[in-house]
Amino acid sequence: MHIVIMGCGRVGSSLAHSLERLEHSVAIIDQDPLAFRRLGEHFTGRQITGIGFDRDTLISAGIEGAGAFAAVSSGDNSNIIAARVARETFNVQKVVARIYDPKRAEVYERLGIPTVATVPWTAARLLKSVLGEATTEAWRDPSGRIALVQVTPHEGWVGHPATEFESATGARVALITRFGSGQLMLASTVIQSGDILHVLVADDHADLLRDLAAKRPEGAAS
Repeated sequence: MHIVIMGCGRVGSSLAHSLERLEHSVAIIDQDPLAFRRLGEHFTGRQITGIGFDRDTLISAGIEGAGAFAAVSSGDNSNIIAARVARETFNVQKVVARIYDPKRAEVYERLGIPTVATVPWTAARLLKSVLGEATTEAWRDPSGRIALVQVTPHEGWVGHPATEFESATGARVALITRFGSGQLMLASTVIQSGDILHVLVADDHADLLRDLAAKRPEGAAS
């Protein structure tokens, strides 16, 4: 997938490197050419100097063939304008904007533009929004060994007991969001379509959780 990023600050450069490691094509836009120094000499993506919501700049970055766009500059207004241009002018399917003001973020979420307002986990949330991954980390304990992860399980898990999901992944389901309402898991709980599982997982099981959550459980009918 080709992904365009606006803003080559700490978050933008980190996101660019993460996406490149996952073998995606990346173009990053910034008004300040010196900002690209954060990318280092091994970055192979396109580096475009310009305004991130300018049509010609976006075209130079390959927006017409992009599968995703992330606006992560230091300005809320610039990020929202750029996100709307990417969505409304170039019909980019996956668009996310970094917003510093939580109240503004809520407004734009209602308009259908995913936003990120919490700085400590911005890069992780952006990566999830851009790639549509099944899991995203929401909290980590002080030791750094246990994480609370939000999981959208593969549809193949629908109809399976939540305890089966726990046994397969080595994680523990703390609660389930169903139809927008949180509820505690019971021994009899069965995963339903649209469920969001909030699970606790140790680092040594995180990769297994990510892998199994994103696919049909073994032995399930296709």
